[in-house]
Amino acid sequence: MNDIDLKNKSAIVTGGVQGFGLAIVNRFIQSGARVVIWDKDKDLLAKLKIDNVEKIVVDITDFDSVKNAYNDTITKVKNIDILVNNAGIAGPSHKTWEYPNEDWQNVLNIDVTGVFYCCKVVVPHMINNNYGRIVNISSIAGKEGNPNAMPYSAAKAAVIALTKSLGKELADKNIGVNCVTPAAAKTRIFDQISQEHIDYMLSKIPRNRFVLVEELASLVAWMSSEENSFTTGAVFDLSGGRATY
Repeated sequence: MNDIDLKNKSAIVTGGVQGFGLAIVNRFIQSGARVVIWDKDKDLLAKLKIDNVEKIVVDITDFDSVKNAYNDTITKVKNIDILVNNAGIAGPSHKTWEYPNEDWQNVLNIDVTGVFYCCKVVVPHMINNNYGRIVNISSIAGKEGNPNAMPYSAAKAAVIALTKSLGKELADKNIGVNCVTPAAAKTRIFDQISQEHIDYMLSKIPRNRFVLVEELASLVAWMSSEENSFTTGAVFDLSGGRATY
């Protein structure tokens, strides 16, 4: 494992108790960062035992909850250098015309509005410090659109556009805003989707395997470091060769 220096940096990782998020938390800690996990799952947060981690229960679809989490974070760590917007859901697998309205709205609320809310409360702090690294976890589905996953695909495409817009807005400051478009990984998100859809995703990956959570965490750690000092508003591909652009 390559050394990435995140010493004396404080990071927020949303959805950090499992899957991609937990892998990112562990890699950040190994790199010397202090981490604050924002997650809605009280039970998993309570069970998580990791040194040098603060844990805050937050519903990222509720702006007041996000503002309260921000205030709690500042109280705990005083400064926020890194924000990783990782929390998200896949939603159930349905044809577009059969997709339940409430499931559509739930996916958009968590996967897009939640990212917006977190950026909205943290960015002014980063502007004041003239430093920050924001990494948004999108998906290859946001580039290509997966069948039977229209809300998820649309939401992750929106995250890409949000990243590009915010990156341009902050380009004159020492704040980098980038996103990652990974292929699927074997995490609990697979519990939300059909085996047919899982098989479809695997069939599209030239490397013929799913991405490892540690592979994503490694890339995110570098993107969150001072070494990533020029790139902003960019999309980092991690699709195992699937992406065509």
